[in-house]
Amino acid sequence: MVRELVGLSARELAERVTRREVSAEEVVAAHLAKIEALDGRIGAFQLVRAEKALAEARVVDAREDLATLPLAGVPVAIKDNVDVAGEPTRHGSPAVDARPAAGDDPVVARLRAAGAVVVGKTRVPELCIWGVTDGPLGTARNPWDPTRTPGGSSGGSAAAVAAGMTPIALAADGLGSTRIPAACCGLVGVKPGAGVAPVRSPLGRDQWFGMAQHGPLTTTVADAALMLGILSVRDDLREVSPPATPLRVAISTASPGLGIRVDEAYVAAVRQTGELLAGAGHRVAEADPPYGTRYAAAILAHWVAGVAEDVETFGIDPSRLTRAARTHARIGRLVRRIGGARRADMQAWKEAVARLFADHDVLITPVLARPPLRADGWVGRSWPAVLDANLKYAPFAAPWNFAGYPAATVPAGVGPDGLPLAVQIVAPDGAEARVLAVAAQLETLRPWPRYAPGCV
Repeated sequence: MVRELVGLSARELAERVTRREVSAEEVVAAHLAKIEALDGRIGAFQLVRAEKALAEARVVDAREDLATLPLAGVPVAIKDNVDVAGEPTRHGSPAVDARPAAGDDPVVARLRAAGAVVVGKTRVPELCIWGVTDGPLGTARNPWDPTRTPGGSSGGSAAAVAAGMTPIALAADGLGSTRIPAACCGLVGVKPGAGVAPVRSPLGRDQWFGMAQHGPLTTTVADAALMLGILSVRDDLREVSPPATPLRVAISTASPGLGIRVDEAYVAAVRQTGELLAGAGHRVAEADPPYGTRYAAAILAHWVAGVAEDVETFGIDPSRLTRAARTHARIGRLVRRIGGARRADMQAWKEAVARLFADHDVLITPVLARPPLRADGWVGRSWPAVLDANLKYAPFAAPWNFAGYPAATVPAGVGPDGLPLAVQIVAPDGAEARVLAVAAQLETLRPWPRYAPGCV
């Protein structure tokens, strides 16, 4: 049964369950067996809800509306900064209160209402700060190469999906935390624009100045669209097809950060993507966003200030944090005190990039500038060392949180090191459907391996 069910998409699994060809309990049991077999070496899960998940699957099987549930019996992994009733929300830190959450986060409730079954909560770096999931509560590893990180901060969620332990996972993206893990693990990851899906605590009092958004991690664009439609309660996003008319596509490989070199494999992936889209009839041209030191400094200010606010909101004793997280929060408190995180800077960046999108419908960029970092060794290192490594390997996602624009990662082949390549698709406010449409077309033009080698 494990071989028969593991590896199917969420849509395929739900269709089988709603037709009663297989039970939700059988689907969940198969994926729990996969978790038991693989997670000892991957470390995707902070906790597994085996008995609870099986009981909840039986409830799904008994639902009178089973035939109408778009995620009937589909196992889902939830990032451990999102509340699941009865489970602790640890944010990757022993400094966070471990008492069980009183109720489900609204996005978890929406997934459950659609028939999904929560099989566990996935690992994150401490306070979800970094693009590596190596923290005091454990390390998640990349199923493509366990010596490498699956990215962060939704690294555990990405590892779970890439290894076939769940077909979908919930992520949250404050400065790339969905798209970076998707790029590291060869997945589809979508960050919707502000306000598309509900976001509330425990992502923080102000959700990192509104930059943090919930989104899907999946192996197919169709599953990403379905999940995003459910999270946002928007039927228009549940189904996806390639663009009906030619688009004006900008491609850019310019680095957002001064002195950050982009490896040739990631540059080539963007250029090949442009060629594919041009061959499909789109107008493709090179055009760079107006990156600059002003905006890079502003993004950093909001990042540290957002973490400082989290420490205050969660009632954390800073002395219990790891070295780098403690410094990050301390600098954030200083930034807040001097008024260094200004909404005006976010608005200025949004207006600057709007000029690019006046002439282009979508933008294609890399996601990573270099291969995923080593999985281990970051806990205990200094703040400058961790910050420098993170900025240099994954600089392309954060600007679009700062703008509030929708963006997605899709796979773009496999590099010479055997690790997945990826590109980022960005569109202006309200254009989630356009991002998904381009992603769907690329999936057709350049199909990708849906799972890490040897996992499914």
